[in-house]
Amino acid sequence: MQIISTHRNTDFDGLASIVAAAILYPNALPVVPQSINSNVKAFISVHKDILELARAEEIDLASVTSLIVVDTNSWYRLEGLLQPLRERDDLEILLWDHHPGMGDIASHWQLTDYLGATVTLMVRRIMEQDKPLSPIHATLFLAGIYEDTGNLTFPATTVHDLRAAAFLMEKKANLSVMNSFLRQSFGQKQKDILFEMLKNSKRLKINGCNIGITSGRVKEYVGGLSAVVQMCLDILNTDAVFGIFDDHNQDKCILIARSTTHGPDIGALMRQLGGGGHTGAGSAVLKGMGPEEIAEKILNWLRGENGYTIQVRDLMSSPVYAVGPQSPMKDAALLLREKGCTGIPVVENDTLVGILSRRDFKKIRKEKQLSAPVRAFMTSEVKWINPWQSPVEAARLMVKHDIGRLPVLEKGRIIIGILTRSDCMKYFYHQLHHSKTDEIA
Repeated sequence: MQIISTHRNTDFDGLASIVAAAILYPNALPVVPQSINSNVKAFISVHKDILELARAEEIDLASVTSLIVVDTNSWYRLEGLLQPLRERDDLEILLWDHHPGMGDIASHWQLTDYLGATVTLMVRRIMEQDKPLSPIHATLFLAGIYEDTGNLTFPATTVHDLRAAAFLMEKKANLSVMNSFLRQSFGQKQKDILFEMLKNSKRLKINGCNIGITSGRVKEYVGGLSAVVQMCLDILNTDAVFGIFDDHNQDKCILIARSTTHGPDIGALMRQLGGGGHTGAGSAVLKGMGPEEIAEKILNWLRGENGYTIQVRDLMSSPVYAVGPQSPMKDAALLLREKGCTGIPVVENDTLVGILSRRDFKKIRKEKQLSAPVRAFMTSEVKWINPWQSPVEAARLMVKHDIGRLPVLEKGRIIIGILTRSDCMKYFYHQLHHSKTDEIA
C-alpha cells in the first residue's frame, strides 16, 4: 500500500499537496493528520465526499510499503500514529517539499525547490502531464498557494507560484469560495486571547527591527490562533510578533510568529525549536518550557543576529570623502563634481559637524559666496545611523526626514561611512530577487 501524508496542524498547502499527490499517484491513499487548522477542517467537512481522505488510525501500517511525504521533511512534524514507519528499513519514501535541504527524512526520491508553496511543485507537474482538474481541485490548490505566499506578496513568492495560480484560474478556481475558507473565524474566544496578548505585549528594538513578544493562556483547544497573531502584528505595527500560548493542561506552549518583509526569518527560528514555517510565518510546540524561557530563547536568537545577516556597515561606502567647516564652497563643489557625489560630510577633528548637499548650493546668489566657508551653508542638524543597525532602519530614517544619505558614525561621532538611498534600494531589490533561491518558503 502507498499512502500520502503531511505535517500536523495541516494548513491549506499541506491539504492541497496531499490531494495533488493523489492525482499524480492515483493508486496512493491520501491520509490527513488528526490536528488540522480550523479553516482547513471546514473545507474538508464541506468537500468530504469528493476528496476521499483517510485518517491515520484507519491505516494498517504493516501493509504500507511506500510513503509519500508532502510539505515537510521532518519526522517530528508527521502524524504521531505514523511514527512507527520511521523504523522501517524496507519502506520506500518519496518527498515533495518547498524547504530544500532541511529535515531528517531520508527519502529514496525527492523533488524540492525554493517556492512559495509545495503545491506549486505539484501543479507544475500536473501541468506537464496534462492531468484533468476540477474547479474544486483548482480552488483548493489556489488556496494552498495564496495562504503560503500571503496572497502572492511574501518575499518567497516566485514566478512559478504566479504561473501555477494563473493556470488554476484557467481551470475555474473560485476566488469567492477560496476567500471564504482562507478567512479564519474570529469569535469571542479569539477576541479574548487577542485582548490578553495586547495587554501582555512587550515591544523591543533589536538590530534595528521592532519586535513584539506577547503571551496568552489557553485552557482548551482554540482554533484560529494564527489569525490572532496576525491581527496582533497589525495592531502593534511591529516588524515581527511572537505569540506564546501557555497550555497548562498539556504542559506545553504553542509558539506562533508572524513577520513582515522587514522582519527576521521566522522559519529559521522555528526549525531550531523543532517546528516549521517560512520566512514570514511559522510555529512550534514546546513541551516542558514556560513562556519566560521561550521568550528568552527568542531574544537570544534575535540578538545573535541569526535573523539579520546584513547591517549598515555591509552596505555603506568607505572611506568617506569629507571637507572641513572652514573649506571654501568652491573647493567643496569641485570635490562633489570630481567624486560624483550629491552630498558630502563636514568633519572637524574627526567629528561630524554637518553635511553639505547639492541643494545647499542653491543658497548661493553671488559668485563671491563661493569663497565663503562651508560652515555658512552646511546643514548642522545631521541625521545619522550606527554601523550595526539594519538597512530597514536606515530606509525609515530617509523616508521620515526626506534625505538621500546617512553618515554612519562609530561611537556617535566618528564617521566611518556613508549610506545612500541608492545603497538601500539596491539591497532591498537584490534581497527580494535572491529570496527566491536563498530563502526557505
